[in-house]
Amino acid sequence: MLDVRRVLLLVEAAELGSLTAAADALAITPSAASQQMSRLEAEVGQPLLHRLPRGVRLTDAGAALAERGRAIRRELRGAQADLESLAQLDRGTLRLGSFPTASASLLPLALTRFSRKHPGLRTSVRSALFDDLLDLLDTGEIELALLWDYEWNRTDEQSLQVEHLLDDPTVLVVPANSELLEEPRISLADLAGQEWIIRADNHPVAEVLRRSCRLAGFEPRISYESHDYQEAQAMVAAGLGIAIAPRLALTNRRHDVRLVHFADDVPAPTRRILLARTANRPPTPAASAMTEIMRAVAQRFTDSNLHRTQLGTVRTG
Repeated sequence: MLDVRRVLLLVEAAELGSLTAAADALAITPSAASQQMSRLEAEVGQPLLHRLPRGVRLTDAGAALAERGRAIRRELRGAQADLESLAQLDRGTLRLGSFPTASASLLPLALTRFSRKHPGLRTSVRSALFDDLLDLLDTGEIELALLWDYEWNRTDEQSLQVEHLLDDPTVLVVPANSELLEEPRISLADLAGQEWIIRADNHPVAEVLRRSCRLAGFEPRISYESHDYQEAQAMVAAGLGIAIAPRLALTNRRHDVRLVHFADDVPAPTRRILLARTANRPPTPAASAMTEIMRAVAQRFTDSNLHRTQLGTVRTG
């Protein structure tokens, strides 16, 4: 296979009329240029240049190869321009993975900020289950993924670089006219007699409810299994029972339900929201830019939740 650098040397010699000028253009010595040209001629098996008293002239073989070399040079320059454009975030695609709660809360604001700051870039988002997001990261189909975990199933994959964005507390969801809102303090044990709305299909929040209630000494009585958080809120508002949910899942809260924040001594686990990428692949400039934006958005949500609590959101404790 021909050495591309030697072919580019031939192109420079053809355009500038001498090997010495070509050497200057490529920042090498004239002797090194002469040696490289001799090696190129040995590779092709025929002369490429006529050495003249002043300068050089291409042979037919040299002219044919130089023409191909000009095309190679154009492609290389184009590739360099593409890389510079990607580094400057002027073009390209960022591939993200997410899950429904994050897609309905954190992600829209992050995408809006990203598109305003980098209008030349496009983003694609894949919404998937936890294990599917890990597979998409592993295959390179996505560059970044929003993930979550609880204390009993920490995400500790050695193949991932994981950043903790924020804590997403578990809250109690009750009807807007619930007598529970009048209580100065409510423990989970006080809720043993309640009916509960739970997420269906072995959803992680169903496990959170069962674990929390068992720690409080009782098994929850399930009155309804919902398939999304809007449905769960509707059943709470209708009086079928109460529910627990991650705070981010209730960004779009119905007007006829209220949220009760648990105190620190109540056994209601907090979910961590994570941003992950594959550890053995360096982040692209676009991925790095989105990571910074996700950090800022996560901080905004953290501050917003603290503000709600300080304004007097009902707390059990």
